[in-house]
Amino acid sequence: MRRMRMSAGATLAAGALAVTALAFAPAALAVTPQTATITADCGSFGGGEATLTATQNGTAATITVNSSAITAPIALGEDSIASTLTLVKASGGTTSFTGTENPAMAAGDPVQVGPLSGTVAAGDSLEAFGGSLKMTVLGITITCTATGPQSPGPFVFD
Repeated sequence: MRRMRMSAGATLAAGALAVTALAFAPAALAVTPQTATITADCGSFGGGEATLTATQNGTAATITVNSSAITAPIALGEDSIASTLTLVKASGGTTSFTGTENPAMAAGDPVQVGPLSGTVAAGDSLEAFGGSLKMTVLGITITCTATGPQSPGPFVFD
């Protein structure tokens, strides 16, 4: 009987500790909006609407770029595009997101790069308009620029 009381007491203490830990756990950080749309001009490689999807975990952030209007000029292997997305800070300067992540694509497939990794600070407001996306494929660099502000607005990081 004594053993059961100790076991029940230990269980209650562990439960109370878990509830207390949850109460004092930091709130999850979030970027808003999580998705934004731009119209991009990639010169002779085409252009059109692209979707940027952002995530945040502390000061680490990622952005993935998808576009059905911009297509792969040739078949591309997985993780074969070196990309740098440069966004403009509302407070001045720029922030870059880089990586070599991309799915395998057949010629004519919609382009997807990312997640591209970068570092952000609380309160950063980042906009694609005025920045660029540079993708290097087989030694050829393709530069895309937004033709206007992103919609619904800049990414704001917690």
